[in-house]
Amino acid sequence: MELDQSISIIRDYIKNKHSSDKSGHDYWHIERVVTNAQNILLHVKADRSKVLLAAWLHDVGDYKLHNGTDRTEELVFPLLSSLSYPKSFIEDIIKIINEVSYKGGHNPPPTSLEAKIVQDADRLDAIGAVGIARAFAYGGTKGRELFDPNEKPTEYTESASYQKSTSCTINHFYEKLLKLKDLMNTNIAKEMAEERHLFMLKFLKEFYKETGYPR
Repeated sequence: MELDQSISIIRDYIKNKHSSDKSGHDYWHIERVVTNAQNILLHVKADRSKVLLAAWLHDVGDYKLHNGTDRTEELVFPLLSSLSYPKSFIEDIIKIINEVSYKGGHNPPPTSLEAKIVQDADRLDAIGAVGIARAFAYGGTKGRELFDPNEKPTEYTESASYQKSTSCTINHFYEKLLKLKDLMNTNIAKEMAEERHLFMLKFLKEFYKETGYPR
């Protein structure tokens, strides 16, 4: 099956799977990640099929959307098998997806250029104006406070504690979002991240000004 045909089927699958999401991992997040990946591919030579398929499918089995259980292999393998992709190719896609997640900064570095691109594409959507909106959307679905001036950010030493965090949303900027600029893999993603990072800093400055609790 041609890549465009596969993507058309996968797009409909993703729309259905993510249709009720209110956590910032909705269909539009997936589409933006794919667009980011396409933009990176204009500057970096890699396997386009693997990058785009992994970008479309990177959140379908994410533990955050399945009560703490990763279902990537369970969902991705039968879907791509039904589209006649060989087992070795599907295993590569699943490996890329598994290497994308942040997990408190304790996920091992990506082992392929394709995984680096998809990770960059996903992380770009976690910062800047959209990243700010998504952070508060996710915090709201988890019942987290916007801000508690008495609660300090945590430096997580392993991924399990990060995944169980109930910290207020403003702390998430320090625990993850402000770190992402320096964790980009490709030069073009590093350039794209700069402006988004500065926007978050401006937002935080204004936030503290308005709340009267400078940090």
